[in-house]
Amino acid sequence: MIDERLHGVDPALREVLQRVEQRLARLEAHLDLAPMGRDVHDAALAAGAASAEVAAVAVPPPAERDYEFEVGQNWMASVGILVLTCGVGFALLLPYGSLPPWLPSLIGGVVALTLLSLGFRFHREFSLVAGYFRGAGMALFYCSVLRLFFFGEQHVMSIDGLASRVVLLAVVAANVAGALYRRSVWMTATALLTGFVTVVVIGEPWVVFIGTALLLGAGAWEVVTQGWPWLQLFLIPAGYLAHLLWLVNRPWQGRTLEIVATPAAGVFAVLAFVVINAMASHRRRTRGEGEDAASVIAVLLNCGAGYALVVLASLGAAPGLLGAAHAAAAVVFLGLAMAFWQSEASQISTFFYAMTGYVALSVALARMIEMPNLFIWMSGESLLVVATALWFRSKLIVLGNFFIYVGIVAAYMIVAQSESGISIGFGIVALLTARILRWQAARLDLKTELMRNAYLASAFIIFPYSLYHLVARAYVSVSWVAIALAYYLMNLVVRSPKYRWMGHLTLLLTALYMVVVGIFQLAPAYRVASFLVLGTVLLVVSLVFTMLRARRRESLEDAR
Repeated sequence: MIDERLHGVDPALREVLQRVEQRLARLEAHLDLAPMGRDVHDAALAAGAASAEVAAVAVPPPAERDYEFEVGQNWMASVGILVLTCGVGFALLLPYGSLPPWLPSLIGGVVALTLLSLGFRFHREFSLVAGYFRGAGMALFYCSVLRLFFFGEQHVMSIDGLASRVVLLAVVAANVAGALYRRSVWMTATALLTGFVTVVVIGEPWVVFIGTALLLGAGAWEVVTQGWPWLQLFLIPAGYLAHLLWLVNRPWQGRTLEIVATPAAGVFAVLAFVVINAMASHRRRTRGEGEDAASVIAVLLNCGAGYALVVLASLGAAPGLLGAAHAAAAVVFLGLAMAFWQSEASQISTFFYAMTGYVALSVALARMIEMPNLFIWMSGESLLVVATALWFRSKLIVLGNFFIYVGIVAAYMIVAQSESGISIGFGIVALLTARILRWQAARLDLKTELMRNAYLASAFIIFPYSLYHLVARAYVSVSWVAIALAYYLMNLVVRSPKYRWMGHLTLLLTALYMVVVGIFQLAPAYRVASFLVLGTVLLVVSLVFTMLRARRRESLEDAR
């Protein structure tokens, strides 16, 4: 029945109207109502179908309406307010020599208060635009107050006075409090930026240290509680840049660009900044937000910029404190690596904080220990890195440690004027590292033996190099044969064919040395003795392997 009356109507709409008719029929039957007249019924159905078709044609797609709304209201408002704010801000920078020095600040303050009042007045009707008004008003009000101390030909107040600093700090405190109250990420970023500018222009060391720490702490609290991870990517460079500008003597108004002499506490202040920034990522991720792109970028910024600032701050504090400062930095960065690993088994954050800590430890050792003993300590540091890498289950740290180890060995070979036996320690470290990696291969989930082979190859090169420089030329070949025998002994102890191959290759290297060098440079008696020793060892090794192969064949035949 309804199909005939709705012939030509969309099938989906026809199905909906059929369901409506069925429900109406059930209601009429339940309430014992007289059925609706056919004409009225048909008119209602036709009207419903027509209105549905008109609505389908007349109403634009929601995506199109949202896009136009986004451009027309949000984009236009944000760009317009930004342009207005920049215009008034640039106007405040002009000198205006013919006007009273306080008048530009007064005009700017009036404009700022007007924007703030509009933002609070229309915060319900136009919430987004009102937020822009409040942020612009906050920034302009701060610039108006700042002009009292800078930019004009005459200054209303001196930034060196206590009352002036109290006024400026009070404006910053009001901005931060208002931003925290409104829970706006843009207002929070603007308020914190005014705070960083303030600590730089005041310039007193303890104001810079404490003020920057408080601002970073307030921003970190908002990052954690409000879930604003990208705010941290503004806080880290802004805070470090503020401290850097102060540290290089605030190079404006005729000041020279140089690292200022700072209190020793400045180094620990920078380390406090590093900890605050790290804890923001740590606390946010322990709440279940994971190691996302914002966290990774924050770690890179915190490690790179933070440690660079530690270096500059230690240079400015006192050259004698350089070693202690970097040792403290190593403790802080390695402590952060442990915290990230224990709480969430983070791979990326743990790696970068740990590697930064190792670099700081290397600098501390280089500062506190004289050459060439430094290389002994640094080779021991390589074992420490491997031990912590096992704890962190980090293949990245193992890989990074290998390149550090190679760099240490190369630096020693370049710097050392004479061999004192230190390079033998490098070889021992390589063998110990390879053995540790074999022992803990399951913990590191190493799929290949690449790293272990790399350390064994290093030992294979280092031991002949060391003995070549330590013993007399007449005994080089004999000492290398001793190395080969030591490898064979290790093979018997640990049952690893790699050491057997190292023995083979060492003997072949000895034979090559004897042919190329020994024939021409050794005295006849030493030459004869060296050839006899080497030949005897080679024959004995060959006989041993011949016997072993024979036994293996007998075992296979017995098994058959």
